[in-house]
Amino acid sequence: MNVENTQVQMRKGILEFCILHIISRGEVYASDLIEELTAAKIIVVEGTLYPLLTRLRKAGLVDYKWVESTTGPPRKYYLMTTEGTEFLNKLDDTWKELVESTNKIINNK
Repeated sequence: MNVENTQVQMRKGILEFCILHIISRGEVYASDLIEELTAAKIIVVEGTLYPLLTRLRKAGLVDYKWVESTTGPPRKYYLMTTEGTEFLNKLDDTWKELVESTNKIINNK
């Protein structure tokens, strides 16, 4: 069994959760999402990010707006919807339960 594959799967499992958290802080450009995720060692490429953002938008969790740029074409900024905020609150509860449960297991001597 390859440990790197398992590590990648663990990170992928929390990718949507992390993206929603970043967007919940305010309007965000896709390259800023990639930058923050990469800095947190959750490596993501555009080919993974854009389909996920489209899926989140179609689910009504995020939306976007176009903003004119002085240095090039307009930029698409993602923002959280009310439904997205409610969804993220539920995910936060689940995350806290998972962390608590996992800590009980891994710290049981």
